[in-house]
Amino acid sequence: MKVQNITDVDKFFKVVDQCKGRVELVTGEGDRLNLKSKLSQYVSMANIFSNGEIPELEIIAYEKEDIDKLVNFMINGQ
Repeated sequence: MKVQNITDVDKFFKVVDQCKGRVELVTGEGDRLNLKSKLSQYVSMANIFSNGEIPELEIIAYEKEDIDKLVNFMINGQ
């Protein structure tokens, strides 16, 4: 799924941390980074954005309830 315009990065990662299954970030090169890993979170975010906003990411979640959480975050900011 593509997610766009994440302005509250901390809240986004709190939602990711609440996910039960694996959540991956797909890089421009096609690599997949485990976003539940704090190290991957820091490395990926340092490379992706510099102004405090993430314009667009492709992420993969494998559990339906995790997808629902991420969609809810994108729609409602929760």
